[in-house]
Amino acid sequence: MKFKRLEKEAVLPKQAHIGDAGFDLVYSKSVELAPLQRVQLMLGFSVEIPENYVGLVCPRSGLASKKGITVLNSPGIIDSGYRGELGVILINLSNQNVSLPPKTKIAQMVITPFSSERAQWSESLGSTDREGKGFGSTDKNIFESERKW
Repeated sequence: MKFKRLEKEAVLPKQAHIGDAGFDLVYSKSVELAPLQRVQLMLGFSVEIPENYVGLVCPRSGLASKKGITVLNSPGIIDSGYRGELGVILINLSNQNVSLPPKTKIAQMVITPFSSERAQWSESLGSTDREGKGFGSTDKNIFESERKW
C-alpha cells in the first residue's frame, strides 16, 4: 500500500507482526491530554487505499486499558478517494492528565473491503427468525441472572 510523507517526522505505518490486521499509526510529537480532553492529531502522511476498500481507524487496546485513551469516532473512516493528511481524534477518558511521548502508537488502521450496494426504498423486507428484536434481545437470561445476585 502506498503512503505519501507530508512531514519529515512522519512514521510509516506498519503491522507489528506477520498476520496482524492493523497498521500501527504513530504520532511523531509528544502530546498531553487532560481528563475528557479530545484532540485531533495529524500524522504527517496521506494514503492511497484501494478502490472498494476502506481504512478503519481503531483504538489500541493497550492505550485504552492502561491510560484510558481511545479513538473518539471509533472506528474512523478513511475512504479510498481521500488523499489528504490522515488525522486521529483521541479522547482521554481517565480522571488524570495523560502524557504521550513522541513516536507513540496512538491508533491502528485496518484495511478491509466493503459492499458498494446502493440504497433503495422497498415496500417489504425479507423475513428472518430475529425480525425486529433489537437492543438486548439476546441477553434476556444474562440480565435475569444479574438481578438475582
